[in-house]
Amino acid sequence: MGTEAVTAVLFFLLTFQCLNASSLSSMSSYEFTGYRMQHYLLQQDKHGSRGAIVVAEARSSDHPSLTRRCVVMKLTDFTLQGYEEALRQNAAAVLILLPSNTSAVPHEVIQSFMETELEVLQRDSLMPLYVVAEDEHMLHMYEEVKLDTATRASSILVRVFRSMVTATAFQIFVSNSNPVKAVTDHTISTLEGVLPGVGEDPQTIVITAHYDSFGLSPWLSYGADSNGSGVAILLELARLFQMLYRDPLSRAPYHLLFSLTGGGKYNFHGTKRWLEENMDHAESSLLHDNVAFVLCLDTLANGDELYLHVSRPPKPGTPQHDFIYQLEQVIASRFPWVKFDMIHKKINLGEPTVAWEHERYAMRRIPGFTLSHLEDPKSAQRGSILDTMAQVDMRKLKRNAVIIAESLARFMYNLSDKGSPKEMPVFKGQLEVLDSRLSALMSFLTSVPRATQLMDKEPAQNLMISTLEHELKQHLLQVYRHNFKQDRREPEITFHDQMNQPMTMYRVKPAAFDLFLGGCIAAYLGIIYYAIQNFGHIYGKLKIAVKSKHQ
Repeated sequence: MGTEAVTAVLFFLLTFQCLNASSLSSMSSYEFTGYRMQHYLLQQDKHGSRGAIVVAEARSSDHPSLTRRCVVMKLTDFTLQGYEEALRQNAAAVLILLPSNTSAVPHEVIQSFMETELEVLQRDSLMPLYVVAEDEHMLHMYEEVKLDTATRASSILVRVFRSMVTATAFQIFVSNSNPVKAVTDHTISTLEGVLPGVGEDPQTIVITAHYDSFGLSPWLSYGADSNGSGVAILLELARLFQMLYRDPLSRAPYHLLFSLTGGGKYNFHGTKRWLEENMDHAESSLLHDNVAFVLCLDTLANGDELYLHVSRPPKPGTPQHDFIYQLEQVIASRFPWVKFDMIHKKINLGEPTVAWEHERYAMRRIPGFTLSHLEDPKSAQRGSILDTMAQVDMRKLKRNAVIIAESLARFMYNLSDKGSPKEMPVFKGQLEVLDSRLSALMSFLTSVPRATQLMDKEPAQNLMISTLEHELKQHLLQVYRHNFKQDRREPEITFHDQMNQPMTMYRVKPAAFDLFLGGCIAAYLGIIYYAIQNFGHIYGKLKIAVKSKHQ
C-alpha cells in the first residue's frame, strides 16, 4: 500500500511537469503575411472577397464542422466543391498554403487550382480568403489539423484522450482591425513609341501588349505567360526592327507604333482610355487613318498552338489578309508541328466586358487581331497566381517571337517572291532573336507582382513602368507615357485596400485540456495531503517491507 502510494505520487508529479511544459510550449505564436483575395468592382459588378478580419480556429477542409472556423487548404484541397462547402457552412475564412516552388506540382493539380481560382474570382463573397507562403510552421499546423480530423474515425476513448491531452488547436488572427476602404484614385499608365517608315503617308502597324497581371491575390500575381510573354516579345520586336530602321535604305513603308497598355485585366481599360485620347482629342495621332492593322500579343510562352483571334474575317487583298498569309507560310515552312488556326468571334456590344484587346480597336473601326496560344479567352491561364516562370517554356517563347518577327518582316518588305521563309530568314546573325534577352526580360517582368492596383502605389511597380519606358526609349522615337486617372464620381474600376495583412498563428490547448490538467493537479495535491496525514503509517509499512526483504 505504501509503495503504491509513493509510485502514484511520482507518476502524477512527472505527469504534471510534462503537461506544464507542453502548456508553455503551446502558447508560442508565429507571425506571417497573408495576401487577401481580390476585392474590386468592375462597372459596379462586385468581385472577390469583401471580408478581411479573421479570428478563428484552424480546421482542415475535410473536417465535417467548419462553421466559424478558418479552413486551411493546400493546392490539392482548393477545389470548387471544397470552397462552396466552406461557404455553405459559414466558415470564418479560407487560408490557402502556396508552395514557394510550383515546378514540382503536378500539372493536373495546377490546372484544377487555376480553374477553381477563375470561378471563385467571378463571385462576390463576404468570407475572407487569404493565400500564405507555405513554410515549416504552416505545414506543421496543416498536419496537426489534418491529424485532428483523422482521429475522428478512431474509438471514443482515443478521441477523448487526444482532445484532453495531446491535441493542439491553432488560432488564426488578423492583427489589423481597420475597415476595408475603397480606392478610386489609382492611375493607369500606357506607354507608346514609334519607328517612322519611309514614303509619303505610310500605313501604320500597331503592335501592342498589356503589361499587368491578374490572379487570386494581387500581391502574388506575377503573370509570366499572361502577359509577361507578350511584353517580352514586343520589346524584342522593338529592338530588332530598330536595327532595320536605323538605316534609311532598309526602312519599310510602314510606321511601327508600339504600345504597352495598363488595365488589360480589367476590360482593357488602359487601351480604351488611350484610344479615346488619340481618336477624340489628338488630331495628329497615327491612329486616325491609314492603319494597316493592330497586332495584339497575349499569352505566348507555352503550347504548340497559335490562334489568331479576329472580330471579323479579313477580306482578300487587305493588309490583314496578307499578314495572315505570311504567318501561315512561316509556320508551315519553319515550324510545321505548330498548329495554327484563326478564330472568329463577333463583338457582342451587350456584354459588359470584351474578350481580347483587339476588340477595343474594332469598336473604333480599326482592324486588328490577337495572337495567343490560348483558344478560349476565358481560359484560367490568363489570370492565376500559379502563372509563374515555372510554367514558362523559353524555347516556345523564342519560337513564337521568331514566327511573329519573320511574318511581320516578310509582310512589310513584300518578300513573298524572294524565297521561302526557311530558305531566306530575315532575322539571323546580328538580327537574331536572342534567348538571353528574352530570358532577362521575363526575369525582370516577373520580379515583382504587376497587378493593376499596385502599379501606381508601390515603389517597385513604379520603377518597373519607368524601366519599361526607358527600354522603349532605347529603341523607339516619340516615346510617351499617358497617365489616366479614374473619375471619382463614376469610376469604372474600384479597388479596395488591405490586400496584404499581418497575421498571427497561436498554438493553444483545447478547453478540455484545462479540465484534465486541473484534475491532475487536484489528484496530485490529494495524494500529497494523504501522504502527509498518514506519514507514520506509510513509514511503518515501508520499514517492514524493507526488513522483510533483507531477511
